[in-house]
Formats: sequence, structure tokens, C-alpha cells
Amino acid sequence: MTESGNSQNQRSLEETIAVLYEISNAVSHTRNLTELYGVIHKSLNKILRVDNFFIALHDADRDTISFPFYVNEKNENPKTILNFSSTPSFLGQVIASRSPGIFTGKERGETADKPAGKQGGDKGAVSKIWLGTPLIVKDRVIGAMAIQDYSSETAYHPGDLSLLNSVSQHVALAIERKEAETQIREQGRILEKILESSPVGIALVENRVFKWVNTEMVRMFGYESKKDFQDRSVKIIYAAEEDFEFAGKTIYEGLSTRGKADYEMDMCKKDRTRFPVHVRLNSTDSKNPMAWTIGTFTDISERRAAEKETFERERLQGVLEMAGAVCHEINQPLQAIIGYSELLQMDPEAAASGNSVKSIKSQASRLGKITTTLANITQYKTVEYPGNTKIVDIWGAGSSELSGKG
Repeated sequence: MTESGNSQNQRSLEETIAVLYEISNAVSHTRNLTELYGVIHKSLNKILRVDNFFIALHDADRDTISFPFYVNEKNENPKTILNFSSTPSFLGQVIASRSPGIFTGKERGETADKPAGKQGGDKGAVSKIWLGTPLIVKDRVIGAMAIQDYSSETAYHPGDLSLLNSVSQHVALAIERKEAETQIREQGRILEKILESSPVGIALVENRVFKWVNTEMVRMFGYESKKDFQDRSVKIIYAAEEDFEFAGKTIYEGLSTRGKADYEMDMCKKDRTRFPVHVRLNSTDSKNPMAWTIGTFTDISERRAAEKETFERERLQGVLEMAGAVCHEINQPLQAIIGYSELLQMDPEAAASGNSVKSIKSQASRLGKITTTLANITQYKTVEYPGNTKIVDIWGAGSSELSGKG
């Protein structure tokens, strides 16, 4: 080989390496697959003539071929081909054989009226020469890419096919990586929508510093936006330093031993209003459980109110049962006292002690009113009593008609 030939090959190798680097680098710097395909086309143009170029993706399960990138001087971007395995084309031969191919007009045969990318009987401009190479990742054909020329069968030569084929593996890897990256981003968007629709507050916390919160977290704690939490210590939601310290110990113990922590505590909104919250945190790093955690925060004010109401109702029920028992036991001797006092009032011999008998009857009647009030208690209410104790306020706890003292 001549010195000039060696220099030309050296330049081609250097250019090819530069193109491969551009394509690899584009995976991280393009926003989506469409941009990546554009970079691939632009980069390949530095080492090959790609005026008529396409990338086709093959779905073996659905037996379809689609054309996410298609540049052509004569034909429009074709639609997805269904039943691809039964549609004769150069593209089909390349994918089926899993090897590159170069075809000229003389080799077209039955495929002459069906250019790669055209379905069934659709007519399109026929190329003079067509070069295609499969895109293979981990022994799986994900598609193919091809170049063609409509004016001359000598526009390309076998060396161009070899060059295209050497680049194809890197292109296939770039496409797969970008597809995976796009899928991860899409799954991330879906996950964020799910988290945003959650009725409980959710937060990503790293070393007890907020990194992300959902909208419910913002609303629950009375802030204006997610930025109010960004990179701020979780101290902002605790009422006091001792609460923050206690929660830290509880969280560390739970995460390091069980991989989760669960506790309830009164926390503070932005305006320092306190409200009860149930907190649950999870971590998968037992060595450094506080490094990052996912926490859910549930406002349990309504639950606490319901529990208090249930407690008050049960306590009232106890008072009512006790009051009923007291009334039952007192009423019988009380009726006897009232009856005997009435007999004494009618006895002439007891006339001298009339005022005393009348007083006994009056106090017995008052006691009867007390038992009636006890029987009509509708709420649990207490009053202070000497001795630093509290007693049931039977006058304040009864019905309005009977609550007056007599």
C-alpha cells in the first residue's frame, strides 16, 4: 500500500473514531431520541454521504418496522409497516440475515417496486444502490440503518458498507441507552404524577434535609410552594428541639433495625400551629439509614377527634350506667321517706314537730330532683372539687329543663 493510501486510511480511522465519540457523547447531551437520531445523521455525514438515510426499528413481537428517522430526496417518510416478515424488501433481508448487505438495481428482482420502507403495492422512487446494516444489541436485532443513491450504482463501494457496519454497533448501543433513558424519565413522570395525587404528604429526605416533597406536603404544612422545603432541615416541621432529637433517635433505631420507622407526634405548620401527624419512613441502607429516606406524613387530626369523641362517649356511657344504678338504689328508700313524712304530717300527735317533718319531706323531694337529673345526663362534664379533685357536674351535664339547681 502506498504512503498516500496509508495516510488516507489513517485519516478515515481518526474520523471514524471521532464520529463514534460524537454519537456516544450525544446520548447524554440530547433531550430525546429524535435529537439523537439527528446527531447520528450529522455525524455520519462526516465520513459517508448520507443524503438518503434512515434508521428503522424492528418490533419482533408485533412483526412491525417503524422509521423514527428518515431523510430522502425522493420519497416521503413511510408509515409503520405491519406484517413486516411477509413484506419483501432489502431491509427485511438485512434484518432476517442479521448481516449487512449492498444491493444494486440489477439485484432488485421482485423488490424493485417495493423500496425499503414502502408497503405492499405503494410505488416510490427506486434507488440505484442500497446499503444496509442491522442494529444489534446483545444478540438482539433492534432494527437497521441504511443509505442509498438514486443516480449511480457506483456511488458507494463495499468499503462504505464495512464502515457503515462498523459504526452500526455503536449506533445500536446509543439508541438502546437513549430508549432506556427515555423510558426511565417517562416512568419518573408517571411516578411523580402518582405521588402528586396522593392524599398524604410524601418527602424524599437526605440526612434529615428535604430534597423533594409533593404538593400535599406543601398544603398540609401551610407553605406556598415546594421551594419552601428544598434543601431545608426537617427541623422546620418540629415544634421544639427536643421533638426533633426524639424523632431522630426513633427514626435511626427503626431504620437501622427494621428498615422502617413509624411514629406519631404533634408537628408545626409554617404559622407554628400544631397538629398531630403520623410519620412513616423507609430506607434500604442499613449501614447509613439516614442517608436517604422516603417519608409519608398523614394529618391525623380527624382521627384524633374521632378517638376523643369515642372516648367521651364511652366515658359518658359509664357515667350514665352509674347514674342509673344510683337512681335505682336511692329511689326506693327515698319514696319510703317521702311516704312516711306525709303520714307524719297527717298524724295529730306529730303536729308539734310539723316543721321538722315538712323539712324532711322538702329535702327528700330535693333528693328526688337530683336523681331525676342524674337519670337525664346527656354529656360528660366536670367541676372542681375541694381536695384538688374533679367531680361530675350533674347540673351542667343534664338536659336544659332539669339543669337548674333547686
